[in-house]
Amino acid sequence: MARYADNDDDDEAYWDDVSDIDDDDDSDETVPCPFCKRPILEDTPRCPYCEQYLSEEDFARGSKPLWVIVTAVVCLVAAIWLAFAL
Repeated sequence: MARYADNDDDDEAYWDDVSDIDDDDDSDETVPCPFCKRPILEDTPRCPYCEQYLSEEDFARGSKPLWVIVTAVVCLVAAIWLAFAL
């Protein structure tokens, strides 16, 4: 049967090295996922929870083109005019 050898002098050196680690590392900043709202790393291209891609193209939702709005208004006015004309 194999036995575990405990080296107490190695434990102190290990914990001294661990305490030198900087916990305020900027690369570990998290932001909420825009889809599932769970915290994810700021620079990740894909959410590990909901697996949605987080690219700028996904959020570039501009307003509707002017011709779409004008066409909708003209169709609405024509429908109201026809409803009252009949």
